[in-house]
Amino acid sequence: MIQRFIKLGEGYNDIYELIELARTNKNRLHMLLQLDTIISDRPMSSIVLILQPATPGKMMPLFICLEGIVSPTYKETERYQLITSLADELNTTIHRLEVRPSSSFSEEELYFHYLIGVLRMNRYIPPLQ
Repeated sequence: MIQRFIKLGEGYNDIYELIELARTNKNRLHMLLQLDTIISDRPMSSIVLILQPATPGKMMPLFICLEGIVSPTYKETERYQLITSLADELNTTIHRLEVRPSSSFSEEELYFHYLIGVLRMNRYIPPLQ
């Protein structure tokens, strides 16, 4: 199975898009994930929506709003409240991991490979087959 990140932006419209993707694909929902990191001494979070592969398909999409939300451990924001409301609506939990910031990689694609490795290692997504 192929796992691929699909990057959304960092603004409100991108959060709204992620929420709508989750609502319309709730039967495919695998997991909501919060990736916490530190950027310039400020705790930030990425939100990831992981969906099961479409039928018949072999790609597991991981929609990500990359490092665009101030971490709720630092400050509760409206953006994060939208995500917690979504989790309640879909009757799911938000899983959390601490990861390195994307700026510590020379290319965004390398960062996504790192994240896939971390997610596989923690058994949040299935291994490569």
